[in-house]
Amino acid sequence: MPLEAPLPAASERAKELNARYRHHGARDILAHALNDQLTGRIAMVSSFGAESVVLLHLLATLDRTVPVLFLNTEMLFEETIDYQRQVAEKLRLTDVRVITPNRNEMFLEDNEGLLWQKSTDACCDLRKTRPLEKALSGFDAWITGRKRYQSGTRAQMDLFEADGESRIKVNPMAHFTPETIREYMENNNLPRHPLVTKGFASLGCAPCTSRVRDGEDPRAGRWRGQDKSECGIHFENGKMVRTPVAQSGEVF
Repeated sequence: MPLEAPLPAASERAKELNARYRHHGARDILAHALNDQLTGRIAMVSSFGAESVVLLHLLATLDRTVPVLFLNTEMLFEETIDYQRQVAEKLRLTDVRVITPNRNEMFLEDNEGLLWQKSTDACCDLRKTRPLEKALSGFDAWITGRKRYQSGTRAQMDLFEADGESRIKVNPMAHFTPETIREYMENNNLPRHPLVTKGFASLGCAPCTSRVRDGEDPRAGRWRGQDKSECGIHFENGKMVRTPVAQSGEVF
């Protein structure tokens, strides 16, 4: 049996895919990403957070068998764990993979579970970045729920982006707005994360997530008081993204 030809470099693939699908809607972009040979082996990464159900629903309308990677940092709210199970069951997703931190690394670097108090960057690296990189090692592309409105660094975000030399990120919801998301959830009767109604507009790990007060930006409750608004799973030019704390939307 002949070996499959290697895929072109990620930057070349992203450029070609953007040219092909730049003017398509979110569902079409996702459909093409699932079937275009240039994307290769693909998975979705979802936080099952405040807005995640929209992208998961879009996926379920196309192919429920696509792998969905869920990062359980072991510091998430119990409500998020329950919501993940509820949404996966409702949408009948058949391949949700729960990704957890490496046990040996956890023992050596955060045995008491207090690393977040010393360095949130180190904690995110241990509990999110490294586990996700390992989980994605068998894929050529991954689907994210990132949107252009979320921050200045994402304002010009393409639908397809190079993620290193060999993997690409697909952002089918890049052009979505908060209004688009709200309308989609209402029109499709999608369940809301239970903590949203309690004032949590953007959800992450429990120790680093707080309620958002009236008039605050939705992401003000993430790493409150720190010069940090990204966990580190999204990089630009090989460096962790650092944007002002007052940004909206979700990390994944």
